[in-house]
Amino acid sequence: MLRTIARLLSALNSETKPGQISLAFCFAMIAGLTPLFSLHNLLVLLIVLLLRVNLSTFILGLGLFSGIAYLLDPLFHGIGLAVLTAGALEGLWTALYNTTLFRLEKFNNSIVMGSLLFSVVLFVPLYFISNQMILRYREHVLAWVQKSRIMQAFKATKLYRLYSTYSEFRGTA
Repeated sequence: MLRTIARLLSALNSETKPGQISLAFCFAMIAGLTPLFSLHNLLVLLIVLLLRVNLSTFILGLGLFSGIAYLLDPLFHGIGLAVLTAGALEGLWTALYNTTLFRLEKFNNSIVMGSLLFSVVLFVPLYFISNQMILRYREHVLAWVQKSRIMQAFKATKLYRLYSTYSEFRGTA
C-alpha cells in the first residue's frame, strides 16, 4: 500500500498529464462503488488497461471507493429501487432481464443499479474536479515544496543524486 501511495505521489509530481491521473481515478470510482465482481467492472478494467491511465491511481482509488461504497449502500439502494420500480421503465427492465447478459450483470439488484447510475453520473464532474485539483496541487503545493529549504538541502545530498540517476535510468523521472 505504501508503494502504491509513493507511486501516486510520483505520478502527481511527474510530467504525467493530469487527465491520465483523473481518468484513472474516475474509472476507479465506477469499479469501487459498484460490486467488485460485476461484468461492467471487467469492461472498466479492460478500458483501464487499454487507455493510458495511471495504474497506481486506479488501484489506490479502487481501495478508497470500495471503502466508501459500504457507507453509501443505503443511498444506492434508494436510487436503484426508484429506477427499477419506475412504471415507465417496467417494459425495459423486463426485456433486459430476459436477456442472458443483463441477467448475469444483476441489474435487477437495487444496489448494483443504484451504484452504477450514481458512479456514471458523477464520472464527468469528478474528472474535471480532480483535474483542477491536480493542477492546483502542482502549481501551489509542489512549487512550495520544491522551493523549501528542506527540499533544497535534500537535493544537495548524494542520496538524491543517486535517486535521480536511478529514476532517469528507469524512465520514471
